[in-house]
Amino acid sequence: MATTMTDAHAAHAQDHHEPSFLRKYVFSEDHKVIGIQFLFMSLFFLMIGGLLAAIMRWQLAYPTDPSRPLPGAGLFPETMVNAGIILPEFYNSAVTMHGTIMIFFAIMPLLVGVFANYLIPLQIGAPDMAFPKLNMMSFWTAFVAGLIIMAGFFVEGGHSAAGWTQYVPLSADPEWTGVYTGQQLWLIAMTVLGFSSLMGAVNYITTVINMRAPGMTWLRMPLPTWALFITAILILLAIPVLTGALIMLLFDQTIGTTFFTVATGGEPLLWQHMFWFFGHPEVYILILPAMGFVSEIISAGSRKPVFGYNAMVLAIVAIGFIGWIVWGHHMFQSGMNPTLGMSFMVTTMIIAVPSAIKTFNWLGTMWRGDLHFHTPMLHAVAFVAMFVIGGLSGVFVASTPVDIFLHDTYFVVAHIHYVLFGGSLFAIFGAITFWFPKMFGRMMNSSLGKIHFWLTLLFFNLTFFPMHNLGIAGMMRRIYDFTQYEFLTQFQGLQVFISWSAFLLVATQVIFAFNFIYSLFKGAEAPQNPWHANSLEWTAAPSPPPHGNFERTPTVYRGPYEYSHPDAADDYWPQNAPGHAAPASEPAYAE
Repeated sequence: MATTMTDAHAAHAQDHHEPSFLRKYVFSEDHKVIGIQFLFMSLFFLMIGGLLAAIMRWQLAYPTDPSRPLPGAGLFPETMVNAGIILPEFYNSAVTMHGTIMIFFAIMPLLVGVFANYLIPLQIGAPDMAFPKLNMMSFWTAFVAGLIIMAGFFVEGGHSAAGWTQYVPLSADPEWTGVYTGQQLWLIAMTVLGFSSLMGAVNYITTVINMRAPGMTWLRMPLPTWALFITAILILLAIPVLTGALIMLLFDQTIGTTFFTVATGGEPLLWQHMFWFFGHPEVYILILPAMGFVSEIISAGSRKPVFGYNAMVLAIVAIGFIGWIVWGHHMFQSGMNPTLGMSFMVTTMIIAVPSAIKTFNWLGTMWRGDLHFHTPMLHAVAFVAMFVIGGLSGVFVASTPVDIFLHDTYFVVAHIHYVLFGGSLFAIFGAITFWFPKMFGRMMNSSLGKIHFWLTLLFFNLTFFPMHNLGIAGMMRRIYDFTQYEFLTQFQGLQVFISWSAFLLVATQVIFAFNFIYSLFKGAEAPQNPWHANSLEWTAAPSPPPHGNFERTPTVYRGPYEYSHPDAADDYWPQNAPGHAAPASEPAYAE
């Protein structure tokens, strides 16, 4: 391992020269630039996904009410919005593309594309990824996929309207949705994006296995890198299944194959099995990196070692493994042998065990710690609280008899948003704030960060918690006009309340966007190690790190969470500080 690492570093040093602007910022092979490229692209798609959610919520607050036209209705063609009224076809497209964009083009690249690229080489002491050119191709393939998915909004018939799960026959037969070209563009974009993810996963796995610095044993790796490593394995095994299904569905539409179409002898359930065999590991692709980031931030913010580091690693591995044998719980209503349904229910319940271990260990890490509630720490603690709520509601829908009642209701909408917004997005906000000084050499504004956090926490809960009640009352998800059902009209006031909370939640993100852009240019200059953390990106590389990351290959002497150690002079002990020497003290960033 050490020989491989040293050779790689030497090769990198020989290759050191000043690249052109295009090579440095556009077609860069530097893992840090590629991570930042993913950051800007996925933040753009996060904004698009948020605007689509706002359109949906306007329709649900004022369904087909001519006295409440959609603001900015003139920006949309009459095939989408007519006389200020959102048309059903466009509403279905908005629902479909909100889920698609948020999951595949925003949250997933934010968690993996950004932080796997940026953090893995820095945290293991490597000069770059194992395959820099493949890394560059991964980003530009994702960029092409983004262009294709956006093109679907501008073609005749509009974008895909079959839901983000693309169930057959809605996705296989255009007669059901009226969407032709848009549906095919959806399939092509997702296929192209799949190849991008595979290129990235191969790179991450190879880099972690082969390019760790001397002394960086498996059980000295920071938890974000552990989580990203297991996530890359999940991507490598899950994405080909989805890609294969997408190509089969595209062939059904374009060259007349009959994989999924009933009329020609196909099997619609085959799509559901293939989609969810990918789809449930995808849930953990969207949450495992977040767990890694939160573990890092909570330990640094508590000035204590991670409680039960080995158990945390085993829990990450266990979640990744068990995630493969629970996909059937998404199909309880599709027709299933009761014994098989029971087995899926039991395995789904079992996955709560490693999740609970992680939650317990986060609380154990904070217990009697010297807590520093800076902005990243606030987001990390919110992640734990919201993830617990999302996890508990998941226990209900994992139970076969309860799921019969709650399936396809707003209870499921509340559950998935507590996991993916309350969980993943709070962790992403925390991670961006935590590693912003490393990426750009400047601090994000603390006051704006805390205002953004508290307003996001407030409006997030006002938006999504009442949806549990709507679901229990029987409100269906993906419904265009709920007032057509008499038993749902009593919830008109609650729908308006949820929608205005959602609008304020979207508006609050403007604070984050302003803080991000302002801090890029005017933020306070960041100290070398603003959080007094131990891992190599803070203690062995400058901020921001140069091409090649380190002047010389660092040597690792201990784990990454040696906070408040009795042998250290300060309350942190860098991984690369030799022996029992005390770390060089420097002022922490005061918030």
